[in-house]
Amino acid sequence: MRRNFAARLGVWSAHHRKAAILGWLVFVVLATVIGGASGMVTASEDEMGTGDSGRAEKILKDAGIDEPAGELVMVSARTAGGWREAAADLSTALTATGEVRGVQAPLPSKDGREALLRFEIKGASDEAADRVQPVLDAVDEARQKAADGVSVYEFGDASSEKHLSDLLADDLKKAEFTAVPLALGILLVAFGAVVAALLPVGLALTACVAAFGLLSLASHRLHLFETTYSVMFLMGLAVGVDYCLFYLRRERDERAAGRDAETALRIAAATSGRAVLVSGLTVMVAMAGMFLSGLLLFKGFAVATILVVCVAMLGSVTVLPALLASLGDRIEAGRVPFLNRRTRKGAQAGGALAGKALRPVLARPKVFAVGSAVLLLALAAPALGMRTEQLGLEKQFGSDAPLSVAYKKITAEFPGGPAPARVVVKADDVTAPRVRSALDGLTEKAGEGAELTVHKAAGVAEIAVPLPGDGTDAAAKQALGELRDDLVPAAFDGLADQGVEAYVGGDLASSEDFSDQLSRGIVPVFAFIAAVTFLLMLLSFRSVVIAVTSILLNLLSVGAAYGVMTAVFQHGWGAELIGSEKVGAIENWMPLFVLVVLFGLSMDYHVFVVSRIRESRDRGMDNRTAIREGITRTAGAVTGAAVIMVAVFAVFGTLSMQDMQQMGVGLGVAVLLDATVVRMILLPSVMTLLGERNWHTPRWLSWLPRISHSEEIPAARPGRHPEEAYAGR
Repeated sequence: MRRNFAARLGVWSAHHRKAAILGWLVFVVLATVIGGASGMVTASEDEMGTGDSGRAEKILKDAGIDEPAGELVMVSARTAGGWREAAADLSTALTATGEVRGVQAPLPSKDGREALLRFEIKGASDEAADRVQPVLDAVDEARQKAADGVSVYEFGDASSEKHLSDLLADDLKKAEFTAVPLALGILLVAFGAVVAALLPVGLALTACVAAFGLLSLASHRLHLFETTYSVMFLMGLAVGVDYCLFYLRRERDERAAGRDAETALRIAAATSGRAVLVSGLTVMVAMAGMFLSGLLLFKGFAVATILVVCVAMLGSVTVLPALLASLGDRIEAGRVPFLNRRTRKGAQAGGALAGKALRPVLARPKVFAVGSAVLLLALAAPALGMRTEQLGLEKQFGSDAPLSVAYKKITAEFPGGPAPARVVVKADDVTAPRVRSALDGLTEKAGEGAELTVHKAAGVAEIAVPLPGDGTDAAAKQALGELRDDLVPAAFDGLADQGVEAYVGGDLASSEDFSDQLSRGIVPVFAFIAAVTFLLMLLSFRSVVIAVTSILLNLLSVGAAYGVMTAVFQHGWGAELIGSEKVGAIENWMPLFVLVVLFGLSMDYHVFVVSRIRESRDRGMDNRTAIREGITRTAGAVTGAAVIMVAVFAVFGTLSMQDMQQMGVGLGVAVLLDATVVRMILLPSVMTLLGERNWHTPRWLSWLPRISHSEEIPAARPGRHPEEAYAGR
């Protein structure tokens, strides 16, 4: 049987290990240096938008109108007018920073106990977060000097953006400094040797570093969100360690079974290496489905995950064999006593335990298939009532966060202040009598606080419309609906001959449009992922049954993840255990993201396990024996890989931002269930029930190529020491 592509890569790398290792290092350094020099380009407001709110932002950008970053500072006192001295001092201090313009006179609240200072940050709005620190310092100083009973609260575009950026940076740093030692510790327990544990972590980190550089280059063509790097690191560390772990585990198992170094490495390349290639390709193609969402956020996620998975996959099948060939028995250096002892046959204790646990599953497959399916469906049940929305500040950062408190206080006294709706109108002549009359009429009907701004030279007008409530609740959404569906169409009806275009934007409008686009995009994304997964599994295993069961098992894992996320974050069941709180909804982009990522990641285990089962089957074992052999032989690697992935995801589940917590919990729970309930119980029981139908290739698919799932092992040369296989290469 012809040696497969992965085997050829592994053998070439082992024979040219200096070139492979040096080539990898040069690639990582060049990608990092060039990417760092180019810098990352983040998406602007008009690029992030979709629907009518996106069109409104585009009109403003095309007209060269840059909405300045507005800030609000509320001074609150126990008595009416008790804020006057503090507000006057604060106005002077804000002006003295040199970073603000247009500090307006204090606006009193209805009861006179609060006053609102309104101003703008100088410079471009996308640079405001970098310039706002002196303003924050001035407000903090005023807060400290305030008399008893006087409180100061600040919220605005620049301050919230800076808070978000700082929080993301801190969270990513926390993830890096926590996830890497965790992965290293787990690998140390799994392999029992320091060098063997360092190798997967080192390769995964270098893959992430190289991918970061490549992503910075890609950002000049496809602008990114700040969260994209967090997602890339999460995926890169998880899959990078997993791919190396699968490869390294197989090589060590073959050495423990008595193979010489060259044969063991060739077998690992032909089996685990091939599984890594199939899995990596499946993950990348699955991630490409996010391009169909129609949203820039997911396009960025797609590019980031495809890059990091591709780099990690290539490193695992090229430089890893070279490193293993160079290290030889030194891979066992730094042995830790009492860890990872092997039986005389070379099988790990984990495999023996898996064999014992598998006996009742194979003996009574119907019972275990139904039981495990019922368990997963029960976990998925809460997802039937899942609510999604773009989480506001209070839900995103926690109700006790200073920014959330300030937002609540300000919106309670001055509704619609921080986040009004914005009606953007473009016309051939925005000052024409009929157009101006429509603008004035709409401003009047929009209610108290509505402000009209006309940009005559650009032919654009804006109307800021305060929304009731906190700007995001049901009352605000109802008001936004009335504005979009009734007031705006009625105001500009019959003005098409004036070239009038009118769209409603603003934070709430952007959130609603984003959610609507997600709802439309999830169906084509899922259809694409399911079709691609089916085709790749069909090509790999020449079995319609294997391809279909792969999709169904993945859907059960995704459903269970949805159910747990809904139970924890929407209903609050156990949320306090991870330092979170009940938020009543799931972040609107999370279901689609979790679906895509899990469909990709679950292929790691599925391809690895099913390939080992098929390998045993190709060697003449019957279906039941092949299942037992495949599951027990891969149990240690799958368990180690799953523990690492769950640990990495769990780190994200403890971060500050709600969407990161939801992502960490959802992915962590899904991987845990996938590696235990699905791969150890449901998969073997279903495959046992299906019997020979697992491997049946219909006549109409007989043209599919036959792909080797194992490596033919030649007899060892007489008198040749195993380590001589690579001597002098």
